[in-house]
Amino acid sequence: MKSEKEWDVISVGDVFMDVVLSGLPAWPEPGQEVYARLMRREAGGAATITACGLAKLGMKVGLFAVAGSEDGQWLVERVNACGVDTRSLRYHPSEATGLTVSVSTPSDRSFFTYFGANQTLPGLLGEAKVVGELARARHVHLTCAPEPSLVLDLVRALHAEGCRVSLDVGWKESWLKDARSWQALSEVDLFFPNEHEARLMTGSDRPEDMLRILAKAGLRNVALKLGARGAVLLWDGEVFRSQPHPVEPLDTTGAGDCFDAGFIYGWLHGEPPEDCLRIANICGALSTQSLGGIASFPTLDQLKSARR
Repeated sequence: MKSEKEWDVISVGDVFMDVVLSGLPAWPEPGQEVYARLMRREAGGAATITACGLAKLGMKVGLFAVAGSEDGQWLVERVNACGVDTRSLRYHPSEATGLTVSVSTPSDRSFFTYFGANQTLPGLLGEAKVVGELARARHVHLTCAPEPSLVLDLVRALHAEGCRVSLDVGWKESWLKDARSWQALSEVDLFFPNEHEARLMTGSDRPEDMLRILAKAGLRNVALKLGARGAVLLWDGEVFRSQPHPVEPLDTTGAGDCFDAGFIYGWLHGEPPEDCLRIANICGALSTQSLGGIASFPTLDQLKSARR
């Protein structure tokens, strides 16, 4: 018997407390100091940002991740304020919550990261009981990169429970280059790489060729993020392209995770693939209007207005 669905989506992966610095006059040389014009502390990490975006659009969302027992409460309160259910959050007794310092410009960003309690997540995902917990959602969004064999087993088990699964591993170079990952990706319902990740995997510089190579390897659905050039989508053999939503970005931290949230929202609401891609581009673009990946993610009314 398939598990009862309590959530629309559960977001699974690493969580961080983000310190975002922006408005720097120049990148410092070693030994130099520069001063940021803007600073924001925000809940971060791909799992957090995607979960908060979906919740802001009115979806029932859970979060499966690991935070530090001593310093994780601030992150939990921020995520709860967005409407995300954190009952599946685990707490590490001695490790701190992951921390990222994001140094951002309007066009790109660099990260300095302490992984912290996130390091225990792959072990939890290998526990048999976790499948039943994740299967309380219609859709499971994985934002982490455990061993490819574990991803494959998890995807198959979740499919047996009636769940759809999407995956965005982020820049995990060794995972993306591992030949075993391709089999896992061929069974995922939707893969979310950005252009740099797809280039590493395929060796191609052209987005359409990247998708062709991925399709030949057995991947069915791939939403390829191209940043300021929009996005291109492989969907059951068809290719769709969407132009970027026009904005003047302040900070691109988490924009790709917000793109994921927009696409998943459209998909779960039965939108055609080209409209899912446009919604994703809107959510990713609007998220760049303030520091961090959550504050400027659109509400449902703002999304409807942007689609007109």
